[in-house]
Amino acid sequence: MLSKAQNKYIRSLTHQKYRKLHNSFIVEGDKIVREWLNEKAAIQMVIALQDWADQHNDLISRHPETPLYIVKESELESLSALQTPNQVMLVVDIPAPQPVSANGWSIALDNIQDPGNMGTIIRIADWFGIKNIACSPDCVDVYNPKVVQSAMGGHLRVNTIKVDLNEFISGAQVPVLAATLDGENIYTLPKLNPGILIIGNESHGVSENLMKKASHKITVPRIGGAESLNAAVSTGIICALLLKQC
Repeated sequence: MLSKAQNKYIRSLTHQKYRKLHNSFIVEGDKIVREWLNEKAAIQMVIALQDWADQHNDLISRHPETPLYIVKESELESLSALQTPNQVMLVVDIPAPQPVSANGWSIALDNIQDPGNMGTIIRIADWFGIKNIACSPDCVDVYNPKVVQSAMGGHLRVNTIKVDLNEFISGAQVPVLAATLDGENIYTLPKLNPGILIIGNESHGVSENLMKKASHKITVPRIGGAESLNAAVSTGIICALLLKQC
């Protein structure tokens, strides 16, 4: 059973201020929780319905150091950041950011605001084996519950850091590609060494100062009448084409 202090602590983690203060975040839902329990992640606590805990005792036992709290459905609902609470949630340590490796592609996100886009881009990076995402300081928090939900376990394998993108890109000795509506057709782009892909804000695109630092301005050519592509959709298409070159 959770104490009042524990209840308050878990609910506080729906807010960025307290995630930063406690260096912790929430992971919710059967599928994502099972993935976390399968890994050697630093898990502070498991909060579950009795039925779920009984069915997944083998997974829970992989983390003998982690306390398990059995709660009723109403209590789990009061703790959840989801509109439809699931059967289980975790409180997890925020991992220390790792230095960005010069090997392979990296993604730089310039002022991405939508949690769904951020989570999907992390999931896309995970799918394509892209290990690093650099986020500008004004991006949505990567540990926002909606981001974690959309990333579907991508946080376990993708290193995300918040940095000044001007400094990050200025020091790069690799190709820097900026996604923009008036860029070069990505399908006709010559083969490039791995570098950095910049994806811009949902409304305003890549900022002018970062655009000036790009070695290549690229676009997914429009055939139909849509005004633009969603940031995450663009990221997925571009990553598929860039990784195909490797």
